Amino acid sequence: MKLQKETKPAKNPHGRWYGDACGTAFGLELLGERWSLLIVRELMLGPRRFSDIRANLPGISAKVLTERLAGLEANGVVLRSTAPEPAPAQLYGLTEWGYAAEPVIQELGRWAAASPLHDPTLPLSPVSFMLSLRTMLDAEAARGMEAEVVFLIGTARFTARLTKGTLPVTRGETETPDLLFKAPAAPPLAAVFYGDAPSETVGVQVTGDPGLAQKFTAIFKLPEPYL
Repeated sequence: MKLQKETKPAKNPHGRWYGDACGTAFGLELLGERWSLLIVRELMLGPRRFSDIRANLPGISAKVLTERLAGLEANGVVLRSTAPEPAPAQLYGLTEWGYAAEPVIQELGRWAAASPLHDPTLPLSPVSFMLSLRTMLDAEAARGMEAEVVFLIGTARFTARLTKGTLPVTRGETETPDLLFKAPAAPPLAAVFYGDAPSETVGVQVTGDPGLAQKFTAIFKLPEPYL
């Protein structure tokens, strides 16, 4: 679904904070306000309603979310559209340029996960977990593996297709996946994929070949921590 642009021309934000020509400084001026980058993260797997975004960002107020979405829209990162029938609703999605920020989110996440201060027990949204799989995939270990895997995380549905060392993820579920992981929230899945927790001890249901499930979970590796 294409999103229809409804933005008004914005003043160039470059230089508003740092007065610095560096692209990194400009990137921070675009995405560096509190919550902005996490809003982009939540939209990385497709457009969402305002209520969906807020539900997956604990602590953000409606006022701040409204302000951040307006700023991201004005700067060409986010577009608004209207969902079709039978349930018309305003959606917020990323522009093509907005989607191009995924490597920034991935590398920042990979870098920060190597810190001994990183606390994996904090809340984790379904989108954040799915993006973490794309980030922590060991492409070499996954070479030659192919699998279609469905994730049911609370009310969220995702399908990941492992092929040629890549892991595209889309919203929704297929009827006959090779594997299916079901959990009430994302943290139990993170415990299985990154903490080697037995699925049955953390409330994760796994459907499919146990051998394939073991091989699949083993190809996602957190970076070695820096001391």
